[in-house]
Amino acid sequence: MTGPSRSPRFADALGGRVLVCDGAMGTMLHAAGAALDRALPELSVSDPALVATIHESYLSAGADIIQANTFGANRLWLADHGFAGRVDEINRAAARVARDARSRSGRDAFVAGSVSPAVTASQRRRVGAAERMEVLREQIRSLAAGGVDLIILETFGYLDELAEAVTVAGETCDLPVVAQATFAEDGLTLGGETPREVASVLSEMPVVMLGTNCTIGPQRMLGIVEDLVRYSGVPVSAQPNAGQPRRIGPRRFEFSIDGSYLARYLRRFAEAGVSLVGGCCGTTPAHIAAAAASVRRHGRRPAAPGAAGTGTALPGTGTALRRGEARGVTAPPPARASGGAPVSTGTLAGQLASGRFVVAAGIAPLAGGATEEVLEAVAALQERGVGLFAVAPRENARAHPDPLNMALHLQHHAGVETIATVTAWDKTIMTLQADLLGAHALGIRSVVATTGSPPVRGDYPAVDGVWEVDSLGLVALLAGLNSGRDSNGLALTAGTSFCVGARINPGAQDPAAEIARARAKVRAGAQFLVSRPVYELGPLREMIRALEPDGVPVLASVTPLRSFEEAEYLAHEVPDAAIPAEVLRAMERAGRGAARAAGLKLAAELLGEARSLVSGVVLTAPDEDAATLFPLLAAVT
Repeated sequence: MTGPSRSPRFADALGGRVLVCDGAMGTMLHAAGAALDRALPELSVSDPALVATIHESYLSAGADIIQANTFGANRLWLADHGFAGRVDEINRAAARVARDARSRSGRDAFVAGSVSPAVTASQRRRVGAAERMEVLREQIRSLAAGGVDLIILETFGYLDELAEAVTVAGETCDLPVVAQATFAEDGLTLGGETPREVASVLSEMPVVMLGTNCTIGPQRMLGIVEDLVRYSGVPVSAQPNAGQPRRIGPRRFEFSIDGSYLARYLRRFAEAGVSLVGGCCGTTPAHIAAAAASVRRHGRRPAAPGAAGTGTALPGTGTALRRGEARGVTAPPPARASGGAPVSTGTLAGQLASGRFVVAAGIAPLAGGATEEVLEAVAALQERGVGLFAVAPRENARAHPDPLNMALHLQHHAGVETIATVTAWDKTIMTLQADLLGAHALGIRSVVATTGSPPVRGDYPAVDGVWEVDSLGLVALLAGLNSGRDSNGLALTAGTSFCVGARINPGAQDPAAEIARARAKVRAGAQFLVSRPVYELGPLREMIRALEPDGVPVLASVTPLRSFEEAEYLAHEVPDAAIPAEVLRAMERAGRGAARAAGLKLAAELLGEARSLVSGVVLTAPDEDAATLFPLLAAVT
């Protein structure tokens, strides 16, 4: 196979066996040294050898399809880097690099033109449909002229934009079109559409395949894939991320999922009826090699569209806080400390100063700004003696109240004390300062300073936060306000009286660095530390021992597991979450019917051991069901 000739027709290959697409291009280029803010498609012109090496690696790994380095190679995206006038040159060059790599490999693989949405999420607000369609028409025309075998529309967060792109592709070229939407953790597109809605709309359009890619890892994608297969009239594709990105520097990220884990889930995709599997952000040739071997051992033809069985219920999709009993949980009497006092009363600073064991309940604002259900959950926990609530942000792209505002709402409407999480990302230091001074004036006294991260919204990775300060700088800002000085060192009319907290992560990959950073936060002014959720006490015990000379109280965060799938998800797909092997085994042995009870038992045992180790705990219901915490309250009183 030489020159610009195309490989056999893609449509003919569908249905014969499960096809394997390649993995990430962008993360591979970043790993090779390309800056996150660089126009990656331009590398097909300026450094074609680097791009070709990545293609060749995926072909050697067993990929049946390689995608040209053209994601974001449209006029609007390229304009940000000064390349708006080079759309045709860049797309043709990328197609040529991919075709030449295929020719050298000797493999009968397909070359796909990768097409992103015409606009970023922020551009969407100011660019109309007509302009979006014209921008995509220009790119697709160049890809077709460059000799690609098919078009893959990928990482579309809005169904209207994906439908526009399908229409444009059908009008512009006669190539097969694969249309892939991206879904968030809650199982909806960024525009709020369900898999059924996506499948129903796209099945009536001129596509040879529809599917999903990016944003989420393989476990969360499985349920979405099953719904797509069930409701689709055409074959289905699936290309998950390698878990969640872990921020390791100002503009550096890494992913931690290994090839065997990804391959296991891609095989489950194939068993669910998916016709094309591959990888997105964070996946490498090693992941694709493992996936290709696993899928080919599967050996089955893809199921007919609409033939999937019942869907898999994945943990973490609950969206409502409920008052009442958790499934399979019997509520004990209201938890009381010795002498009949509620388990948590008074400010956090007062409880820490008195040496009282702190018990707080974790609360997160609901998407859409709903507050009544939050108040109901708080009331249910108040009845069990809880008077202190830690309000943390939701790490997703849905609209929800800011934790500071929610903390104020709870204090004013429920009469409880709160610990508000304040994140530094996407706010200037002046905005942070104004928010904190306003919150203090309205009664907020306890805060936890965190760096935070923008929610993943499809593109790799979300790096558009402001980050004028990180958590360490935010602690220093709070300490300055307490001493009566603003961020510029100027005197305030009166100092604040915040009880300042900071996060520690016992599951960090580099414990020594985490301890050093914790000490730096204490030196900057942190008066207490709160762990990320812990599922074993060993690493936390070592961290507390190392921090003992600093004399700072530590609160342990505990969230009971609900299923083996959730434990496996945390172990493999969430950065720096440490799930010990014995916990994984216990949750697996419990099976679906007894998993919740097993998770509660493990959490209660951990709390019993932690009682003498830490200064307090933050208990969070994993599915926002307040009653889940009732048995755990008894374990710490």
